[in-house]
Amino acid sequence: MNNINDEYYMGLALDMAERAQGQTGINPVVGAVVVKDGELVGVGTHLKRGTPHAEVHALNMAGSRAEGSTVYVSLEPCSHYGITPPCSERLINEKVARVVVACEDPNPQVAGRGIEMLRNSGIEVAVGVLRERALQLNKKFIKYITTGLPYITIKTASTLDGKIASKSGDSKWISNESAREIVHSMRHRHQGIMVGVGTIVADDPQLTTRLAVPGISPVRIVVDSSLRIPDDSNVLTDGLAQTILLTTTKANESRAAALQERGIQIVFCGDGPEVDLQQAMKKLGELGISSILVEGGGRMNGAILQNALADEIVLFLAPKLIGGLDAPGSFMFEGYELMKDAITLQNLVVEQIGDNICVSGKPIYSA
Repeated sequence: MNNINDEYYMGLALDMAERAQGQTGINPVVGAVVVKDGELVGVGTHLKRGTPHAEVHALNMAGSRAEGSTVYVSLEPCSHYGITPPCSERLINEKVARVVVACEDPNPQVAGRGIEMLRNSGIEVAVGVLRERALQLNKKFIKYITTGLPYITIKTASTLDGKIASKSGDSKWISNESAREIVHSMRHRHQGIMVGVGTIVADDPQLTTRLAVPGISPVRIVVDSSLRIPDDSNVLTDGLAQTILLTTTKANESRAAALQERGIQIVFCGDGPEVDLQQAMKKLGELGISSILVEGGGRMNGAILQNALADEIVLFLAPKLIGGLDAPGSFMFEGYELMKDAITLQNLVVEQIGDNICVSGKPIYSA
């Protein structure tokens, strides 16, 4: 097959993988396609951690036609026994002729071994077709599997003069309805959603995913150094999703015990007056939370940036000017003396959503 066909079928595999974002837990999203004699004979997507991988679904659909076929897979087939058997072994047993891989698996348990197994068995392997798209699709997985830390996305919406609320605290609504629907889709695609306790006190949000087609709600994470969260808060009472409170060892012990008795998980992060966010991310990673959407206020966003924790920033801008000397801004932190030290965004994407503009990119922190 020529390169045009390789890109076409790999594009199909990536399309299927993209649709499964948010439902595979700490696992990557993967799509696979089986082609025999110019015909599409099998397709598959990894749907949930602990269930068969994309290659298995595609090979099962192909049946006897898998022998001598070309298999397109958006991530290197696994080579180790985990919850499920290795896909490289299954491809070898099915006697496929060729495997086209978008990118290598960064998981240290795989990291080229799957490709090596296939080649040692006489299977032709091509690597790198639509590589950059595949890497972007699994950016959350790649960070988590290589560092043990969750991928952090800051999402915020502001007026053109950088305000996230008026001077009276009113913030409904800054962004338009289409932008807000995108935010719910972002919640579906992250394992956790994080806010500061100030947001809970001010707005009492549910922090769930609300879409026309039901989505998956992330684990709700509240940064609350003194455990002052109101007892009747939605995140403590509605039972719609798990809630974790991040606090410090200085928090009141009896208050912590009372919250734990209600089924709320308390994670202690540091001995100081404020939650140690670096330590918090490490502990959340140990709990299996591989990605977090930060939807807090300006102080929370600022603290994440001050600690150089954000991997991505998504900013929705509305064509409004609200003013207000004391109105809260999107990013409230100590800041820098010189413009050359400012945090800049790379890999910039700018998109118009009705009368709103969405600007997203990867923050690059000064030395």
